[in-house]
Amino acid sequence: MTEPTIRQPATDRVRDMVAALEEQIVLGWLMPRERLLEDRLAEQFSCKKHVVREALSELERMGLVDRVPNKGAMVRLLGPEEVRQIYSVREALETLAAEQIPLPAAADFIARLTQIQARHAQAIDANDPRAAFRANMAFHEALFSACGNPYLAEVIRSAAQKVHGARFFTAASRLHLTRARDEHWAMIEALRAGDRKTLVALCRSHIGPSRDTYLAAVQSRAAQGE
Repeated sequence: MTEPTIRQPATDRVRDMVAALEEQIVLGWLMPRERLLEDRLAEQFSCKKHVVREALSELERMGLVDRVPNKGAMVRLLGPEEVRQIYSVREALETLAAEQIPLPAAADFIARLTQIQARHAQAIDANDPRAAFRANMAFHEALFSACGNPYLAEVIRSAAQKVHGARFFTAASRLHLTRARDEHWAMIEALRAGDRKTLVALCRSHIGPSRDTYLAAVQSRAAQGE
């Protein structure tokens, strides 16, 4: 079966800029509604403006940036209902994928996930949220790719990207990172044991904290009239 075509940015420089800005949005170093000025980004990344524009276009496609004619680009602000809807889709898709992963999992797959998760745990111990974010993404991409349906795996990846802008409350939180770490190890154990019920339940509950924390923060700010 032919794998689905995933459009990639044209150059390594654009890819590097997209990855860097994605991290900054997820970790809260760039906040919702913060403007992304082309001149400043061109200077920061030592590149031409057309490279900046391509990177911003890719970030817009990913759902992380809004570009308004005559006003420029800014980090996208996700509304509460939008977050609920996307997370609802994520829960349905990710549990569907978990139900399709062959169990008990093959030894080489377990070994690969274990290696990725060791990097994730090491990044948390080193208080390196950037490395933890990258290892977390690698873990979930490897996990859901094992469902055997590349189209489903790609839609899961895309849906997760769309709510990166809602993760800054938890992405650098020690409490949430350690919880995610422990749940990853539990997923690996469920895969090894062939325990689908536990695997599906873990995948369903795993995404809840980032959603709930964001919604609670938005509700609190609304109550304070911000």
